[in-house]
Amino acid sequence: MTQTISKEVALGSDRPTVRILTDRCAGCQECIIRCPTSALTMDPKRWVALADDDLCVGCRQCERTCPFSAIVVDGPMIVEPRIDPEPVHPIRLLGDISEIRSGYAGWTEVLAEAERCLQCPDPTCVRGCPAHNDIPGFIASLRDRDLKGAHEVLRRTSLLPDICSRVCNQAAQCEGACSWSLAGGVPVAIGRLERFIADNMDVAPPTNSSTAKELSVGIIGSGPAGAAAAWDLLEAGVSVTVYEKDATPGGLCAWGIPDFTLSEALAQRPWDQLSRAGLDLRCRTEVRPEDLGELLVTHDAVIVAIGAGVPLRLPVPGADLDGVIEATSFLQEAKTALELGVDPEEFWATHGLESFALGGPTPNVLVLGAGNTAMDVARTARRLGMRATCIDWLDERFALARPDELEEARHEGVEVRFSRTLTALRGEGRVARAELACTTQNRADRRPKVLAKDSEELEVDLVVMAMGYRANPAFVDVLPGTPLRKEASGVPDRRWTASGILANRASAFANHNAVGKLALGREVGLWGAALAVSERLWVVGDALTGPATVVEAMAQGRRAAASVLDAQPQGPSRVDRVLSNGPGRVLVCYESIGGKTARAARAIADGYSAQGLVTRVLPIVKVGPAELAMTDMVVVGSWVEGFVVAGVGPAKAMNTWLDALPRLGGKTVAVFCTFGVSPKGTLRAMRRALEEKGAVVVAQAAFGPEELDAKAGVFGPRAFGEGLARLATTKGAIKVSV
Repeated sequence: MTQTISKEVALGSDRPTVRILTDRCAGCQECIIRCPTSALTMDPKRWVALADDDLCVGCRQCERTCPFSAIVVDGPMIVEPRIDPEPVHPIRLLGDISEIRSGYAGWTEVLAEAERCLQCPDPTCVRGCPAHNDIPGFIASLRDRDLKGAHEVLRRTSLLPDICSRVCNQAAQCEGACSWSLAGGVPVAIGRLERFIADNMDVAPPTNSSTAKELSVGIIGSGPAGAAAAWDLLEAGVSVTVYEKDATPGGLCAWGIPDFTLSEALAQRPWDQLSRAGLDLRCRTEVRPEDLGELLVTHDAVIVAIGAGVPLRLPVPGADLDGVIEATSFLQEAKTALELGVDPEEFWATHGLESFALGGPTPNVLVLGAGNTAMDVARTARRLGMRATCIDWLDERFALARPDELEEARHEGVEVRFSRTLTALRGEGRVARAELACTTQNRADRRPKVLAKDSEELEVDLVVMAMGYRANPAFVDVLPGTPLRKEASGVPDRRWTASGILANRASAFANHNAVGKLALGREVGLWGAALAVSERLWVVGDALTGPATVVEAMAQGRRAAASVLDAQPQGPSRVDRVLSNGPGRVLVCYESIGGKTARAARAIADGYSAQGLVTRVLPIVKVGPAELAMTDMVVVGSWVEGFVVAGVGPAKAMNTWLDALPRLGGKTVAVFCTFGVSPKGTLRAMRRALEEKGAVVVAQAAFGPEELDAKAGVFGPRAFGEGLARLATTKGAIKVSV
């Protein structure tokens, strides 16, 4: 067991000091309610914050959350060293597929690490976790030696804790977002604590609901996104069929992650449990894009979870030579060979390397990339007796690989060379040499620059392209809005900014990644998974956003399952059945400056309510993906901004909101505007913007001064709402023709 000593503790510095800049402090108490050690209070006379240095531990949470930069913390962080078990390095690497990373040996280590957690009142680690696991909650249970309680806390949000705790890059997620990491220190070992829970208490299988829903859902793909969606749907009593093109389920977890990182038993665990719970699993069943229509006839809803399985290839001269292969085929073949104990020389022969023999010169494999996939390829090659060199054009400071994985690879003899890129491959029919150029990179958010004059040549026998994957272009064409860019636009939600996760970059522990920005971007993917891309069709996981982590895919699968259960879609086979799920739900949202548009919105809502529909009225600043996902119809209203001569249109704030909307996937929408002189093309502009987002705009209306006059009782807007509402008889039946 090793203890990672923080610089501050090792130097034996004094306690931290807190300075309150009273001329800036506004008495908002943001720092007080978020301080995990109660080191901050209020001066009731001057109404400014007061600090008690004796209680401060230097986590800098107050610095990050103060909206006026009125707090400065100097000095060390007062935290015990992190406890990390020693890696299990094989005595003889050749053919060894035993797990390389060990968990905590017992409660002594667990309790020591759990005590490092500050139990933050507004935990940034939870926002950094794509599944939003209640990390302080399960750590608190561990502190009480309550393993069952910790498991129950984790079970609320994670179905794959045994897998996620092993394969996820915690440094860029939960641990990178830990208060200690955000302060520049060493975070709590959240992944290892999660693993201890999963390793010592089996994940409970899904329990099929006795009150079965009359729903049939087809899921394409059996990766973590598909597993999570199937799990929650089965628990709700839904009939679920999973279509998988490979012979065994599991996706990348099954074929793409080596056994020394994730054993086959763990990768198959969820699918064994799902099958016993009643899942209809159909392996060796490939679904092509043209088959989607047939599946939508067979099922009430379809969830596409096919992953991003098309390997990226570097378009350089010589890329078509023999001996240049992709990571997918290498990993699949190597995994089988290692599990079956195939002689390394037999494996070499399958790749045209018959001239090499054990005990003599061994093949040199050049792996393009230094991310997780590249590390898996190189470390697998070493277990097959081959030499391995990884190159990546990124600076090592901004590497994509897990820090521990990079260290392990180098210990196993993998040569990892950063700031290098491939410019050409040479050989007579078969690859023999690689030409490399140096690169330079000063910031993580900037692309490296290639230094053309600084080059070298490397002798190679096999080249594996392991630079990542992309979504299948054939499916992209039939899945509108994919792949979705995980970039949040507009002003972040106050709950995010107030937590402090966006206030500064993470430490070197997180490879200098802006973990707050990454976490906020993942929210875009999560809510994209909740919104259908077209009628009764959802997309999740890598197919939605491009390559991501296992936990992110799992979270998206669960989000889509919840959306399907909420929407209760009805396929052609059940068109004559009436769903008894209560009245339809209508959201009337608006942008108003003088109050007239807001009054019109309320009148429209009154018209819906009079017909028995559940209606909400909100300004657009309070309408996000969550509100859009949980409604059946949206009515959008704006006032007309501009001058008739110079040009008029929707309000600027409305245009900004429309631009930031997620894909609406066939959501039924109506638009209206209020005007003083003439609306001209306002409604047309709103309609076009919404249709570009995939909405179906069924009606529009413009209301002038007479209809908005308070004495007139805004009869026009109310009649607009009543007219549409009369066409809505049941939930899901609100779609009408213009």
